[in-house]
Amino acid sequence: MDLLLDGPDDADVTLLLAHGAGAAMDSPWMNSVAGLLVERGVRVARFEFAYMAQRRTTGKRGGQPRAEAVLEEYRTAVTGVGGPVVVGGKSFGGRVASMIADDAGAAGVVALGYPFHPPKRPDRLRTDHLLTLRTPMLIVQGERDPFGAVADVPGYGLPDSIEVHWALDGDHSLKPRRASGRTEVDNLADAADSIAAFVAVATPRAR
Repeated sequence: MDLLLDGPDDADVTLLLAHGAGAAMDSPWMNSVAGLLVERGVRVARFEFAYMAQRRTTGKRGGQPRAEAVLEEYRTAVTGVGGPVVVGGKSFGGRVASMIADDAGAAGVVALGYPFHPPKRPDRLRTDHLLTLRTPMLIVQGERDPFGAVADVPGYGLPDSIEVHWALDGDHSLKPRRASGRTEVDNLADAADSIAAFVAVATPRAR
């Protein structure tokens, strides 16, 4: 499994990020987030699940596997980092990270746009494992994310160990509407600040 590494080699902990369901680890969005984190002193490692790597090779879009089917791939990526990690990812990748965090001994979890439920299906919550998660977690969520919006998430009963950073007027990729007076750059910068602070707090746990 290939890792894309950015940031200081001497960092005490690495933030390992998986991609979302439909875009590769080096998509413009993932590149922007990684760049902002590196500017804040975070060492970032990225990897691709096998289905996404196959798309890169063949150019064909195959079906996306269930989160449960790629848990071992994420565990392999943790081993590949070879040191203390905070696990995380965009949407699908963040969900998978939260599912392996406890048994992988991660110092923390970061989810960028957590898919609490499919759009327009708030009855199909994906929160059961979060309610018993022992690893501290940061969720960076757009206020109007169709996978879980600011009006709904506080009612999910998440434990105090899960912190939510709300991106103002953000969608699933944290992008706000122009009328909000915010920009995507603003929201991504604020998200990077929040993630960098979370990683800094997690670092002592990783030692």
